[in-house]
Amino acid sequence: MFDLAGKVALVTGGNGGIGLGMALGLAQAGARVVVAARNAQKSEGAVAQLRAAGSDSFAIAADVTDEASVQALFDAVAERCGRLDILVNNAGTTVRKPVDQLQLVEWHQVMDTNLTSAFLCSRAAHPPMKRGGGGKIINIGSMMSIFGAPYAPAYGASKGGIVQLTKATAASWAADGIQVNAILPGWIATDLTDGARAQVPGLNERVVARTAAGRWGQPKDLAGTAVFLASAASDFVTGAAIPVDGGYSIAA
Repeated sequence: MFDLAGKVALVTGGNGGIGLGMALGLAQAGARVVVAARNAQKSEGAVAQLRAAGSDSFAIAADVTDEASVQALFDAVAERCGRLDILVNNAGTTVRKPVDQLQLVEWHQVMDTNLTSAFLCSRAAHPPMKRGGGGKIINIGSMMSIFGAPYAPAYGASKGGIVQLTKATAASWAADGIQVNAILPGWIATDLTDGARAQVPGLNERVVARTAAGRWGQPKDLAGTAVFLASAASDFVTGAAIPVDGGYSIAA
């Protein structure tokens, strides 16, 4: 039920952090994982880890905020793999400023990287998935899809948008055998959140105190949910937004 042997998975931003954690889970379940990211050197290191996990993995340099680059990415996957079964829209960034200090260029940077890229990649994934009889799209939201933070207006807006994009595409493509779901990570220890811990006083202590598991998450904590949503085990699950947060969102 959870076997991904013979499946091809494309993970945007899959060369580090949460993206790599999920990519490794997919690889261990048998998928051939394609990493899409801009940093080619970092991607080479990720591919080495994925191959060590048993995946015939490779990387493609792409800017997922650019329509032409996205189409070239999906054309390359089709040429090399002949199919696409799983898409993980994971590419993301943030700018930590309150609304009154946020510049328009910064707003666009975050929205384009986090939300527009998911739209572009999902749209490009639809034709090959439909031809193949179905597929799985996993969008990466955030706790900021649910909660507000004064230092993350663009990030929160983009991640709220991810949930609504997930629901719309799930409803639209169900007849094509494509399930679309979102994962909402809690506070996961990555390069991105290391910056938050450095910039936001007391954040580390507040996260640990509120999280029922009593710790920050690790990228590998996302792997199991990604495999579930990528596999036949979730064929009757679509339009869902699943928190993976150690209990952070249930705290009173």
